[in-house]
Amino acid sequence: MPSASRTASTTDTPAANGTSLNGTAKRGRPGYDQQSVLRIAVDVFNRHGYDATSMGILAENLGISKSAIYHHVPSKGDLLKLALDHALGGLEAILEQPEATSGAADARLEFVLRQTVAVLVERLPFVTLLLRLRGNTEIERDALERRRAFDHKVAALISAARDEGSLRQDIDPRTVSRLLFGMINSIVEWYKPGGSLSPQKLADDVITMAFDGLHSEG
Repeated sequence: MPSASRTASTTDTPAANGTSLNGTAKRGRPGYDQQSVLRIAVDVFNRHGYDATSMGILAENLGISKSAIYHHVPSKGDLLKLALDHALGGLEAILEQPEATSGAADARLEFVLRQTVAVLVERLPFVTLLLRLRGNTEIERDALERRRAFDHKVAALISAARDEGSLRQDIDPRTVSRLLFGMINSIVEWYKPGGSLSPQKLADDVITMAFDGLHSEG
């Protein structure tokens, strides 16, 4: 998980539609813009928990006053919504790509799983925050509902591949979906960006485990 200083200096990653994280131009006091404030806030939320993070804690990590934060966002909840939109927007965009909407179901499933790993790695702090939600606020509950909708669409792909005969028939598709996402979601707890395991190799390993298992060939 990136540190606050490292998060703030990371190059801005475009959202799924090619805009900035919130679709607006940068603004705010010198030294910070909304996106750098957001990235540091996400790191703080992940370290302390969203509920336990006050605007005072955010201000301390940013090195600015609480009133200065309000030049960037109206509330802590707005920071959370921006962060969750960034995580979920990346996932939801996968399902709109041509490789996810046409062709054999097993090929579409493999594409979606591989791209899910890619989004998770690219937006690791944001997806980490998403996966740690408790549903205590309306913003969190809305995000969890969007996440469930994504999971259900992947489960439907698993069912379609099973019906086509490309996946085994003896495991319930809902169980397969839960096991796959259990494996993929665990990446946020141990994956270290910039280490010896590249995002591409990580995705390859996930696909191999998911489709081929651990038995050696032959």
